[in-house]
Amino acid sequence: MRDEGLGARLAALRPAFFLLFLSKMTITLYAASSGQVPEIYLRDAALLGELMAREGHTLVCGAGRTGLMGAATDAALAAGGETIGVIPEFMIEQGWQHRAMTRLEVVPDMHRRKERMAELANACIALPGGVGTLEELLEIITWKQLGLFLKPVVVLNTDGYFDPLLAMLARAAEQRFMRAEHTAIWCVAATPDEALRLCRETPLWDSSVRKLAAL
Repeated sequence: MRDEGLGARLAALRPAFFLLFLSKMTITLYAASSGQVPEIYLRDAALLGELMAREGHTLVCGAGRTGLMGAATDAALAAGGETIGVIPEFMIEQGWQHRAMTRLEVVPDMHRRKERMAELANACIALPGGVGTLEELLEIITWKQLGLFLKPVVVLNTDGYFDPLLAMLARAAEQRFMRAEHTAIWCVAATPDEALRLCRETPLWDSSVRKLAAL
């Protein structure tokens, strides 16, 4: 006889299994390449990279050598961590790549870059950044809303940088341009340590919610 409660019990256990097998994670960072930013953002990026290395996590980023990307990568490498950079060919031609990445993957274009960074990720963390970082964050949120990406998405809200964007997303839900349920797609962290905790503790998203993507 079929155990009707089995599915529910397995669903309840899924976060525990997720944490058990992913104590060491591969975490994709979306972050600014600009170095002309206040020091507080660079400090948090460097601390995040260091903490990731000390906890045994692999850092994935867009392979930039400057800005928050460079700060996180440098700190992870200095602490003995592994880093993977994913960068399109035209950026290599410009010499924008970080030359000390543990592994550098060169891809044809920006679209494949984002796809590959998502493929590698057990979780994603968005650090402060400009339009490129914001676009990466909003795209991975969209993929998760559609059930195409199920892993944790964490916003590292250093010094309240993302407050206006988070308010805009809340307004989108209030005005029913998106469902209120979808505001659970992302988590918000105030510190690098909290961001990593949320990566570890946030359960996988349920792909069946794609049926709720349209209002």
